[in-house]
Amino acid sequence: MRLFLGVTFIYAAFDKLSDAHYLAGAGDPASFYAQTQAVKGGSPIGWALGPALSAPTFFGLLIAFGELAVGLGTLFGLWGRLAAAGGAAISATLWLTVSWNVSPYYLGNDLAFLFAWTPLLLAGTPYLSIDGYLARRARRDRARGLEEDGVRRRALLDGGIAAVALGGAGLLAGSLTATFGRKKVTTPAAATPGTTAPAPAVSGGTGSGAKVTVAASAVPVGGSAQVQEPGTGDAVYIVQPTAGQYCGFSSICTHSGCTVNPPKNGEMYCPCHGSKFNAATGAVVTGPATKPLPKYTVTKNGDQLELGGKQS
Repeated sequence: MRLFLGVTFIYAAFDKLSDAHYLAGAGDPASFYAQTQAVKGGSPIGWALGPALSAPTFFGLLIAFGELAVGLGTLFGLWGRLAAAGGAAISATLWLTVSWNVSPYYLGNDLAFLFAWTPLLLAGTPYLSIDGYLARRARRDRARGLEEDGVRRRALLDGGIAAVALGGAGLLAGSLTATFGRKKVTTPAAATPGTTAPAPAVSGGTGSGAKVTVAASAVPVGGSAQVQEPGTGDAVYIVQPTAGQYCGFSSICTHSGCTVNPPKNGEMYCPCHGSKFNAATGAVVTGPATKPLPKYTVTKNGDQLELGGKQS
């Protein structure tokens, strides 16, 4: 269990730090900001996500390096109960946000991770670990007559030295990954098939009666343009699956409320749990999602495309 949780959380941290989309900001539907914004409305702790949206870079890095610290502490068995508490806190937060709307509930992996931390919370990491070594040495110190205060002080000092060394190595590796390991995101001058054009301006304000339009030239066959639904602010992809056929699809995954990626190769992919949707119909191609993406009507008026209402 320690090996699995430790390696998984370390991998999750480096996966985030090496992902150019993770800290890209509001304009990228796969970013930390966009995913947090997408789950806020349906989360029971949505009220607490305001600071994360106000400072997405800080909180995004906090989560990534928090996962790295938890993974290293668990894998090497250093302050095991504290690392397990941190892992449980991260898993609980992800369950209450990213996985909260998963239906049925047992498909939400964050809940399973939350309970997987229970044994380490109860027992710590006494075997094949730094904690175990320090505990055995403490018993030897007591056996040779060292006072209890001295035993505790020595264990705390050496544990602190190990934490600084391990944390420093993790911080260095994470920083190098974030600096040199991320691939650059290129933004094409014009949308091409499989890409998404920047969101257009909204006519008539931002209320529910506002009109959302985008140039038809921004939506090539097989490509898309991202707009915002005036009433909710949710991202909508306007697509042209075949020449002259236009429609819109909600970017909110029906599995757990994450933001799906723009259409590519005829599919829209959800980065949270791997669901895929048909970019022409919104139908589920690959689960765990079971419901199609909500569809919107799109009307062509001259050289402009106008977003209509959501279809039932």
